[in-house]
Amino acid sequence: MGARIQDGWGSWRTSWAPGWTGSAIDGAPRWAAGVIAGIQAALLSLLVVAAPALATYVSTSADPTNADVGWQRSVAFASSLWLLAHGVPLVTASATITLVPLGLSVLAVFSCYASARRSGRATWSGFAGAVGAYALVAVVVATVVDRTVQGIVLAFVGAVVVGGIGLGAGLLARPGAPSLREVTRAGWERVPAPARVGAAGGVLALAVLVLVASVLVVAWVLGGRATISDVLAGLGLDPVGGIVLGLAEATLAPNLVVWGLSWLAGPGFAVGTGSVFSPAHVVAGPLPALPILGALPQPDSAGGLLRWAPVVLVLAGAVGGLWTVRRRPAGPWWHAPATAATLAATAGVGVVALVVLAGGAAGPGRMLDVGAQAGVVGTAATAELLLGALLVLLPTDGPLRHEVARGFRRAVRSAQGLTPESRVRSESIDD
Repeated sequence: MGARIQDGWGSWRTSWAPGWTGSAIDGAPRWAAGVIAGIQAALLSLLVVAAPALATYVSTSADPTNADVGWQRSVAFASSLWLLAHGVPLVTASATITLVPLGLSVLAVFSCYASARRSGRATWSGFAGAVGAYALVAVVVATVVDRTVQGIVLAFVGAVVVGGIGLGAGLLARPGAPSLREVTRAGWERVPAPARVGAAGGVLALAVLVLVASVLVVAWVLGGRATISDVLAGLGLDPVGGIVLGLAEATLAPNLVVWGLSWLAGPGFAVGTGSVFSPAHVVAGPLPALPILGALPQPDSAGGLLRWAPVVLVLAGAVGGLWTVRRRPAGPWWHAPATAATLAATAGVGVVALVVLAGGAAGPGRMLDVGAQAGVVGTAATAELLLGALLVLLPTDGPLRHEVARGFRRAVRSAQGLTPESRVRSESIDD
């Protein structure tokens, strides 16, 4: 006889599955499909990183200077890079690298998404099994490669975050799976309307900023293509080395986008201690021989109209505010400022998170300081986004306009020295 069980992410259906471990696939446990998807995602993303390392080893194995370097060392280095994409520092003989190549992190998220969408089961047990298996693979790799308690803990935490995002998105993308709105509705509906709508507007504003920063980086690359070509020619790479270098630079492209966002916000970023790349001024210094760094702004490209670059964040806040105008239910006058504040805070927190992830130590000496200052950039971005949102919400919200006008009239009457009785009569007429 069929039993009424909870399937998916909270929806109820009648099923002939045998007990709580039943699945539509050969009676296997639901979490088993998740475990397979998690292991598959981890191994796939790890293989994508290891393949170029092995190709480099094969192409340089004939060099007598590399006679003592085995393929195992190449695999170990690739595994360390994979762990670095999950937030585990890469320790070398000369420095500790903490700069996360966000391109590898995005690759890991996509591997999780593709594996879960293809092989996972859209259930809570399937999600837990997938994330747990992915984290277990990361812990095993960290145990073999890093061998420190800190590295193992960071590998677990990073794998849970990366796997949770990618695997969760993949499971929700499966046919018949509920949407994210349906999964989170129970908790989301308890959030007050101004905060709920403002948070959604903040996500939109952040997406606009990332898009504009991406366009900015493309403009930087096109403007610095001569410098990039000179650096690339000076390296004298063979075809395999050129391909590997191109892939390595691609993993840093998202970092450059976040640096572009910090540049738009005003404070800018640094690539080496003492350097500054901002709209107002550029103080450059010696840089590693990476062609992509030839796209960074030059000292003669700062100042002038570029000082107005932070206006882009004001416009992004206005876009988010405009989106909230028709989606925010009518309410008292303070709903509009609360919505604007939530919008700016949400996007500002997102900016801080991106800046933290995109910065760190990239080598010894000067390269210990790479990226932007999260607190400074986050504060500037939040203020600029708030201004943009208020510029839209103030003239479009009737109760807020009325309250501002009422406060203005009170200030004028106070300055004119009206008696309290006259103020009461005047305010009653206004109301």
